Amino acid sequence: MTDSIGIPAAVAAIVLIAIIWRLASNRRSLPCPVWLRWLVELDNPFTKTNRAAFIVETLALSSGMKVLDAGCGPGRLTVPLAQRVGPNGQVVALDIQPGMLERAKAKAASAGCTNVSFIAAAIGEGALPKNNFDRVVLVTVLGEIPNRAAAFAELFGTLKPGGILAVVEVIFDPHFQSRNAVLKLAESSGFRACAFFGRSLAYVVHLERPVGGLNMKKPGDA
Repeated sequence: MTDSIGIPAAVAAIVLIAIIWRLASNRRSLPCPVWLRWLVELDNPFTKTNRAAFIVETLALSSGMKVLDAGCGPGRLTVPLAQRVGPNGQVVALDIQPGMLERAKAKAASAGCTNVSFIAAAIGEGALPKNNFDRVVLVTVLGEIPNRAAAFAELFGTLKPGGILAVVEVIFDPHFQSRNAVLKLAESSGFRACAFFGRSLAYVVHLERPVGGLNMKKPGDA
């Protein structure tokens, strides 16, 4: 009897929190507060494409790769990524909130992952090195970024040619970005969409930095 009451109550509480967060975010972009980190640490039982194991599996990671967990939050993907690339690989976890980074650091330490480093910075402000990563993951973070064009430009530049940016969006997120919005931003930044998983309301899209660059016309070209 307790379980039958507790589960609906928990779901209702999560929905209420999401509504309040969404309404607050309509006024200005609000990252998930540190005190709500438990909400983004959970794998959503209703959307396979947002689960850590599924996202990691789509990336075709191998030992020795370098991966950026952009907007890592409390590190839900940080540890699985670090385990997949192995001790010869590297994961960089970046977040704007020190409290989130502390939680991610604790998780990595608890899992014995010594191949993770941490950066306290915003995406799009020039903190990332050029041509450095094989993969970048951006999980329900894009809508929190005020200057998304600058963020995509920096992520494009920090990937190695042929590298992949995985953007994950789910409708339950207060800052949900549609597939069309992401693809439009990606195209203007030089990315090439190369894979799509899921449906329009919960998806993973892979965006490749082309190996040879793009033959983009410059102003004044015929």
